[in-house]
Amino acid sequence: MKGGNQDRWEVDFSIELGDLTLKNPMLAASGTYGYGRELNNIIKTDEFGGICTKSITPLARDGNEPPRIAEVKMGMLNSIGLANVGVHAFIQDKIPFLQSLDTNIIVNVAGFTIGDYVEVIQLLEEIDGIDGYEINISCPNVKGGLEFGSSAKSAAKLTKTLRSETDRFLMIKLSPNVTDISEIALAVEGEGANAVSLINTLIGMGIDINSEKPILKNVYGGYSGPAIKPIALAMVQKVYHSVNIPLIGIGGIMNAEDVIQFMLAGATAVQLGTVNFLNPTALTEILDDLVAIAESKGIRKISDFKGRLKEWE
Repeated sequence: MKGGNQDRWEVDFSIELGDLTLKNPMLAASGTYGYGRELNNIIKTDEFGGICTKSITPLARDGNEPPRIAEVKMGMLNSIGLANVGVHAFIQDKIPFLQSLDTNIIVNVAGFTIGDYVEVIQLLEEIDGIDGYEINISCPNVKGGLEFGSSAKSAAKLTKTLRSETDRFLMIKLSPNVTDISEIALAVEGEGANAVSLINTLIGMGIDINSEKPILKNVYGGYSGPAIKPIALAMVQKVYHSVNIPLIGIGGIMNAEDVIQFMLAGATAVQLGTVNFLNPTALTEILDDLVAIAESKGIRKISDFKGRLKEWE
């Protein structure tokens, strides 16, 4: 392509993610981009390599009482509590727009029992235009349930059940709030997961010294943003050496350099989350900056960055 009077460095941004082909390695993270339409007047949703929808449960949920989101140093706390329209309204009101997009649609599915997950996926299996599922097996701001991510055994059982329900791309979203994330990644790989996304938010809280109350009504929330990036990078690199399925890195990605760091650590693709709140056009800026970084390193295909982390001699 041309940029002004000069030839622009050509970069192949395409990514093979299991059976899916992404136009670029950036997906919109669940819960940060709504149902795809909300920010479409600012940046076209289908410019992403894919979109992970808000978590969908069998019944509509109002979520936790406010205040349930707060900005903190180096990130944000959220205690949304899986607020969503429920699977039936999702199919009727949200799917038509998603089907019109020229990108991969990955529906994030959540539940409190295995039956909840099965119910949602069975209904979605009848719908065209869905490319895969991201299974939310832990959420740090929901009381009671959603603890499938706390042990390898429970994560494996859920994955095995869902694998029997669908041939679509199946990605398990892993929690950092565990003893050994690699053990859980291995367990879901063994039961048919096509990929894992990591990491979900860390458990955190904030306190208002004037009111002397927690800043979130739910007390605890999920901590996301730039401060968790070193933790996420370490977990991606650790899991990369434990499994053979693709990894999707999540956690504090704010710019093109962050994307490259996750790919060097072993991620095939990444998800943009908190940055969407701070800068809704971040995707466009990151893509432009990735071209400059690739050119500086003589890279023509962005996937060539994957797993190139060098060891100290």
